[in-house]
Amino acid sequence: MTFPISQVLPIIALIITIISISQYAIAFSPSGRIKQTHNRYQTSTTPHQGISYDIISVLQATNDKEEEEDKDETEEDENPYADPNYPELEFVNYDDPEYKVDQGFGDNEVFDDEEDKTLVEIEAMREDRRKRNDEYQFETYHATVLRGGEVALGEWTVFQTDTFLGSDIIKGRNPEAAHVPRLLKWDKILKVVSRGSKVIIDPDAEWRVDGERIVHEERLATEDDFPALMMQEEVVDELQWESEDIEHVENVFWPKEMSSVDFRGPGGCMCVGSAYTICDAIPLLKKKEEEDDDDEHEGPFSEMRTELGIQQNGMRFRIKLDYALLEDEEEKSVVPPLHLRTLTICRETLDGYWPNPSDNEKVEEGAEKKSEVQRDNQKDITNALFGQAGAPGGLYDPPPVGTEERATDNYMLLDFEGGATVLLPHRLDQHDEDGETGEDANGYQRDDNGWVTSLDWTPGKIRYQVDRKVLSGKKLKGLRTLELSEVQGEEADRWRPKDGGENMRQ
Repeated sequence: MTFPISQVLPIIALIITIISISQYAIAFSPSGRIKQTHNRYQTSTTPHQGISYDIISVLQATNDKEEEEDKDETEEDENPYADPNYPELEFVNYDDPEYKVDQGFGDNEVFDDEEDKTLVEIEAMREDRRKRNDEYQFETYHATVLRGGEVALGEWTVFQTDTFLGSDIIKGRNPEAAHVPRLLKWDKILKVVSRGSKVIIDPDAEWRVDGERIVHEERLATEDDFPALMMQEEVVDELQWESEDIEHVENVFWPKEMSSVDFRGPGGCMCVGSAYTICDAIPLLKKKEEEDDDDEHEGPFSEMRTELGIQQNGMRFRIKLDYALLEDEEEKSVVPPLHLRTLTICRETLDGYWPNPSDNEKVEEGAEKKSEVQRDNQKDITNALFGQAGAPGGLYDPPPVGTEERATDNYMLLDFEGGATVLLPHRLDQHDEDGETGEDANGYQRDDNGWVTSLDWTPGKIRYQVDRKVLSGKKLKGLRTLELSEVQGEEADRWRPKDGGENMRQ
């Protein structure tokens, strides 16, 4: 029995429609076989020319013809996408860790092959994406970390390394750890008021955030920063700051006027979840005017300051790392390394009161003390900021740091009150390791692990670990990644990674 072509076509279309709405796409391969695929592309078959067809004959004839073609084309690649436009249509596997389209790496990006697309237009598209990410990071840092300009009140504990105190002091180190600096704790706890706000420098900027900057302010506390009723003579005496205290707080760990572009990788600033990092550095050699602006974040550096913090539950725990050159190493032919000069632990509360309840209380005569300001969660704050030292079991997920020798010569693992553990490099080489000066496809130094600083802290039910991973050599200011791990504190041991330390896939 035969049918006119006008009746056959709707029936075939109906069959194909039913097939196409099944759970998986059903595609006809060139060999005539029907196969299931997760490919997002769907295809249909076109009836052969003619006046009338038997439905079964149409499918059989198509299969027979395709089988003959398949035999003639055995040396040709099978169409893996079941698409009539193959090979012009390229399939992109977004789950492939090597996929880097529109990320600015290499020359293998996949773009629409329209004739009117020029390299200039492509770069403009990339830059637009980068600027949107810059804006997101800039606004997130201002709104989340700085909370739109709100004040943070904190206690700073300062540790100074013996590295810069002269050879006579260094000789007093433990012979078995002569390469590891000793940390000397300052006697005085610094009471510091911190805030950051946004300023407008160009209200007519085409891209709004291009006309905005973030400025930071950190200063030592005065009498005006405490409740008037608790101002006693001994408290006032504690606020008599020395020049060394003032100079330490005045050290900046951020660009003088932070722009959205500083949140790109080379600038060393970024936010992720409840964590953030910022950075600033002073070049060893003065940058020449004719040099490319793209190199403004490249070293080597004479000084570098980085900050890494976690903020949650009305509290913030952050570390400040101040690196500098040793004077007797500056004249060496090889680029000298940076050495840790000071480490500052900042414990802060964000509700307008000081972390330590004694700084918010009115002390009355007699044996009893009446609290003028009593937080409902003061016990939790005290435990999270001043509780037992060290994260339970050490770092939740120790990051890779290279060989054992490299780890021993360059890193320190430290525990601090408040259940915090910190891994940090006390020495940063600024030359390319093993004589390698080249870069891989991603712009990273070959055969190098870069440098990593980790902070593990549990401010509540959730345990956080943030890893600041940077490049090496002259690019050590630039971020490779900022990684944040979150786990239920009570379940941390159960879910602790056992991979020996690996970088997160990008």
